[in-house]
Parts: sequence; structure tokens; C-alpha cells
Amino acid sequence: MRIKWYGTASLLIEGGCTRILVDPYLKQYNPALPHLPVEEAAAADAAVITHPHLDHFSDIGTFLQAGLKEVFVSENGIAHARDQGISVDRMTAIAANEQLRIGEMTVRILQSRHCRFDAATVLGVLFSPRTYLHAKDAISLLRQTKDFKITDDIYALEFIHEQKHIVVLGSAGMDENTQYPQGADLLVFPYQGRAGMHRYMRHFLEVFRPKAVMADHFDDAFPPLTSKIDMKKFAPVVQEMTGGRAIVPTENTWYEV
Repeated sequence: MRIKWYGTASLLIEGGCTRILVDPYLKQYNPALPHLPVEEAAAADAAVITHPHLDHFSDIGTFLQAGLKEVFVSENGIAHARDQGISVDRMTAIAANEQLRIGEMTVRILQSRHCRFDAATVLGVLFSPRTYLHAKDAISLLRQTKDFKITDDIYALEFIHEQKHIVVLGSAGMDENTQYPQGADLLVFPYQGRAGMHRYMRHFLEVFRPKAVMADHFDDAFPPLTSKIDMKKFAPVVQEMTGGRAIVPTENTWYEV
């Protein structure tokens, strides 16, 4: 298997001759970020959505128009798409504890939770001069997010091809009643949303016990509400906790699993 990060939470996962797109997002709120190659992404066999938030699902119509064959998303996500005038003809509803077979890959849908923003992160945004210098952008973003709300429809995804396993967290949260798979060849961890993510991540590494960890969601996708995260402490914690590889990916680059 191999994996490519397109920026924010957008991924392309390949197993054999099958490619699955995860949470494609065009990053239109920060044009300085690298371009996502829509045609390549839309040529995937299917897309699976971890949760229908703005930065995981709002651009799905563009990929469908470009030729994406099928989208797997929650019933809530399908309702959001319909409300936004996005075609739902190629959308299939998914729920926790289901299993999909897409080409040569199996995908397990696991209940998850959204990251809870801590006080330090919230206050840091509220009192940042950057927020007030770009107040119009901040207000516009907050208004847009109202169209893409989640309930309990946030999932972790396990991708399986032959003997390889990749686990993708859509957000840095866990469901206390879910038994998560251990020993994945790669865990994709969203490294944004709380101060001291290197400390917060430790519990996830204890639960999942992955052989390697890739960060995502650490870019500045929503200025001024986000910022690019300092990744210097990511690799040392991964290596201490797992003894395995720590990947801070570059956009549009393949990584072997």
C-alpha cells in the first residue's frame, strides 16, 4: 500500500490497483497552499468521508463533476449535500460498524469523536492580532461552517489490503465504547486543534500502537482561525512511543506503507 497527502485532511490511499480518496478539500480559504490535483483525485475508485465538516466534505461536488465514481458518507452528509445543491446520485450512506469492499481494499467504519478544542487554542485565536486584521474572513468561515454540522457521524477508517492496514482518524477524538484496531502499519493522525498536540497524541499512540504515524491537518487551511503547526516535537514522541517511523508529509508526494 501507499498513501499521498494532498493537504489538510485530504488523502489518496492505494492498495493494488485500487485508489480511495479521503476527505477531499480544495483549500479555497488559503490560496497560498499547494494546489490539489482534482483530476487525479477524481479518478479514484471512490471517496470515503470521515465526517461532513466544511474542510472534509464541502467540495465534494467539484470532484463528482470531475468524474469521481462514488462517495461513501453518512446520512447526515447526504442531507448536507442535498441542501447545498450537490448531486447525491452517486452517494451511499455509511454508518459505524459497517464494512465496505471497494475494489481490492476493505474499509472498516469505526465510531469516532471530534477533537475538543481546548481553552488555550480558543483563547489564542480570540486574542490574536491576526484574527482582527482578517475579521471578515473569520466571520465568513464561521458562517460557512453552519451548513456542514455533524451529530455523531464522525468516523475513523481502517483500510486493509492483503496484510497491510492503514487507520485514518478524521479528527483527534475517540469513542470510549469502540474497540480500535491495534498494530496498524500506519496511523494517520490529525495534528491540530489543541495546544501541545505532541502530549495529547500520546494516549492515541497507547491505544492504537501503530508501527508508523503520519501527521495531517497541520497546515494553515483556515486563516485566521488556524495556523501552521510547529512539527518539531511530533517525530520524537512517535519514536519514543512506538519505535517506528514518523512522517511529516509533503503535499502531493507518495509514501510507501
